[in-house]
Amino acid sequence: MKKLNLNDVYQYVEENIGTFHKKRISSLDTLSLSKVLKRKNPYLFKAKYVLTAEQIVKGVVDAHISSNEETIFGDWLEGLAIFINEKIYHGWKSGITGIDLEFDNDNKRFIVNIKSGPNWGNKSQIDKMRSDFKTAIRTLRTSNSGINVVAVNGCCYGRDNKPDKGDYYKYCGQRFWEFISGSSDLYIEIIEPLGAKAKERNDEFIQSYSQIINRFTLEFANNYCDIDGAINWDKLVKFNSSK
Repeated sequence: MKKLNLNDVYQYVEENIGTFHKKRISSLDTLSLSKVLKRKNPYLFKAKYVLTAEQIVKGVVDAHISSNEETIFGDWLEGLAIFINEKIYHGWKSGITGIDLEFDNDNKRFIVNIKSGPNWGNKSQIDKMRSDFKTAIRTLRTSNSGINVVAVNGCCYGRDNKPDKGDYYKYCGQRFWEFISGSSDLYIEIIEPLGAKAKERNDEFIQSYSQIINRFTLEFANNYCDIDGAINWDKLVKFNSSK
């Protein structure tokens, strides 16, 4: 096993972190008010005594951003993990359905499904991952009957202090980054380069965010507020929920 050169990680992050920020902005540029309003519960806004168009707009846009950023950054971290593993264990991006990373170590073939955090799925989604693991193991053993395959669900942050799930392992946070790199400190060491030029890139994002809040607030007021400025809840609920 080679020792990880942190300069390689810094260079990868510097060259690729811009992709994450571009996708953040792109997700705003393609957003529409009708799309986000249909996804949110109008009854909740009424129950919380929301009175202004801007409060509703910020609520639905912020919820979209939070969910979307988690997905975008999760995909980005997956790429970083594969890059690091390739440097240490010569791993590769898997071509098997449901498997993100494959690598060999200690006479074992590890197949890894990478998620952002530990609470990523419900029972049916976890069952689907288990099924993908079983299919991948059968596929690999078809071409090499003697291969020892170990399935792992890797989570980039968080904790799970019972990693043995019976038919697969779940490694989260420090355990995951050490598993793919051999370094117990990597989970801390990668945090610094992630902030490369973050302020400049976030300023650009905030400008786009502010514009979309202003634009959607005007659109909401025109479509879902009465002439006196009050929110027309009947009209909003009909848009969201009528047949």
